Amino acid sequence: MHLARAQKATGAEAVETVPPAVDLVLGASACCLACVFTNPLEVVKTRLQLQGELQARGTYPQPYRGFMASVAAVARADGLWGLQKGLAAGLLYQGLMNGIKTQLQAQTVAAMAVGHQHNHQTVLGALETIWRQQGLLGLWQGVGGAVPRVMVGSAAQLATFTSAKAWVQKQQWLPEDSWLVALAGGMISSIAVVVAMTPFDVVSTRLYNQPVDRAGRGQLYGGLTDCMVKIWRQEGPLALYKGLAPAYLRLGPHTILSMLFWDELRKLAGRAQHQGT
Repeated sequence: MHLARAQKATGAEAVETVPPAVDLVLGASACCLACVFTNPLEVVKTRLQLQGELQARGTYPQPYRGFMASVAAVARADGLWGLQKGLAAGLLYQGLMNGIKTQLQAQTVAAMAVGHQHNHQTVLGALETIWRQQGLLGLWQGVGGAVPRVMVGSAAQLATFTSAKAWVQKQQWLPEDSWLVALAGGMISSIAVVVAMTPFDVVSTRLYNQPVDRAGRGQLYGGLTDCMVKIWRQEGPLALYKGLAPAYLRLGPHTILSMLFWDELRKLAGRAQHQGT
């Protein structure tokens, strides 16, 4: 028992010696690993959020209906790899917290197209096109919707995750130290997060994907408030919750996978550094 405690303490000390710069890289790497598993959900969410843009309910074709049917629709139209559209941009987004992935994820064949189609071929091609047509600020298109999305989502998550995890532990359904406790707490907390965040997520997707004029001004929406009001008036209030199911199914696993990968990578880095000394 004493040996086990000593080993545990040594492991904890090793993790603490990881330099901040290395910890930053490990955190970005963990988010990127989680992104590989959750990107298909992001693709489906993007398609659902763009479907029927500024059209009254029941007046437009619906190639995407529900979560599972939408997954199948994407796979039929774009192949299985279509479920990983925008992955490279998504990895950049997770690593650097700045991306252009929405425009890539929205692209598909004409019969299944929803929202404006930018026809980018690759991530580098998308960057080049945006830079050439809109300049540096074009890479920040939609930030007005992304900032409140992150603020509201983070606030809801921080306010509910700890309480949800403690409640799961109190029920004693799972071993106290199991990673499943954190997963269950994350999935419960994610309910509050998606309810609070999805309207801003829909708006952010629309702002990211809208066509722009030569001056870089959006041709459909003037900003966060204008976008939200137009969606409410022309599509109805429920349109602000398009893509709710994949958003929920993505959020919990993505957060937990990121934390698990980060924790394991920190342990490996700590052990490697400890052995090196």
